[in-house]
Formats: sequence, C-alpha cells, structure tokens
Amino acid sequence: MSRKVRKTNEHLLGLIQELYETSHKEDAPIWRDLARRLERSSRLQSEVNVGKIDRFASKNDKVVIPGKVLGSGDLTKPVHVAAWRFSDQARSKIEAAGGKALTIPELVTEVPKGSGVRIMG
Repeated sequence: MSRKVRKTNEHLLGLIQELYETSHKEDAPIWRDLARRLERSSRLQSEVNVGKIDRFASKNDKVVIPGKVLGSGDLTKPVHVAAWRFSDQARSKIEAAGGKALTIPELVTEVPKGSGVRIMG
C-alpha cells in the first residue's frame, strides 16, 4: 500500500494556492492546470532542456515549465521562460539569447489572464 505524498516546501504550497486563486479570480484555466501539475510528485515534475524550448517555442513566446529548466542545448531566439527552478547554465543561456528567465509568480503578475502563455513539459 502506498502512502500519500505531501508537499513540505512552503514556497511551493503558497505558489500552488496562489495559482488556484488567480485561476478562479481571472477565469484563467491555464493557472489551474499549472497548479495541478506542480501538485504532482516531484518525480513526475517536468525537466525541460533549453534545446527543447528552442525547438518548440517561437520568437518572443511566453512559456511556463511546471518543474526545472536545464541547460542542455542552445537557444537561438528570445523567449520568456517561467519555471519553478532554473539551473545556472539554463538561466544564462536564456538571457544570452535576449529572453527572460522569470519565476512563475512574476509571469502570473505580468499576464494574469494567461493569454498567449504555453505550458511546456
């Protein structure tokens, strides 16, 4: 019998709650979907490489990753990337390409309705 997994990171729990509240207040289902993905076990959270972002995102897209962004690959266009965590190499590659590495709350503040934001991972 498996035991119930409980999150203990207070920052992550606060972020999940904030995403649910924003989703309800702004009528933006993307934030509810993101909150549900962050609630999953950490084994199931996404790990996306910068190279994958370069392949699937267009210039000046807003992309959110429900997990960690890793630095493998190259980024050739400016993309706004929001994630729970970034590796140092990924953050520097995103900024070197002219993009922005944001936290999820910063993206929610910037685009509360979630229009034009894509979930990757």
